[in-house]
Amino acid sequence: MTPSDTNPAAQEETPVETPAAATEPTKTEENEAEGKREGDKPSVFGSGGQISESVYSMFGGGSKPKREEKDDEEAEPKEKKDGDEEAPESPDVHFEPVVSLEKVEVKNNEESEEEVFKMRAKLFKFDKDSREWKERGTGDVKLLKHQENGKTRLVMRRDKTHKVCANHYVVPDMKLSPNVGSDRSWVWNTSADVSEGEPEAQTLAIRFANPENANLFKKAFTTAQQENEALIGKE
Repeated sequence: MTPSDTNPAAQEETPVETPAAATEPTKTEENEAEGKREGDKPSVFGSGGQISESVYSMFGGGSKPKREEKDDEEAEPKEKKDGDEEAPESPDVHFEPVVSLEKVEVKNNEESEEEVFKMRAKLFKFDKDSREWKERGTGDVKLLKHQENGKTRLVMRRDKTHKVCANHYVVPDMKLSPNVGSDRSWVWNTSADVSEGEPEAQTLAIRFANPENANLFKKAFTTAQQENEALIGKE
């Protein structure tokens, strides 16, 4: 037996090698540890390591929030179902007037006359005091023949108001003269115009839209003069 076998101090402990698999952490443990350390760090978007779906959608990623999908659904028009019924129409309601008004027939003293000429024109009157022409109105000038005595008179009313601005018989001594510098206007004198109520001597001028209308007026005016002259001669 050797001394080393009898002396315990001389015996050295032989180190026992530990397997590497027992001391080194496994990959699973490393990932868990790394995840735990990262989870301990505060997130820039809030607490915890998970980022909400709304944050992803802010940067263009992830799915849309459920709220937006609901809004889109509500924005779409709802289709009419077969069971839906339309609202009934309102019935016609009739109210009796409180005051009953009788229809009044308005007369213009032309009921017993026949219209032989009618043309739209503008009438002027010569003012002796100011020595200038003044407009009397715009409307329809008419030649009316009485159904009983056959005499023809000239009547003209203003538009809208229908106020008479010329009213006299077409007598033989009237003479239509062309207005100076115009081929669509005529001037004549009347000794008894009753448009203002009382017979009054007036110098009148009438202007038409074109020379053709002016010539038609002169032809009808001259015919009325001749007919009235024949009737006056019989009296």
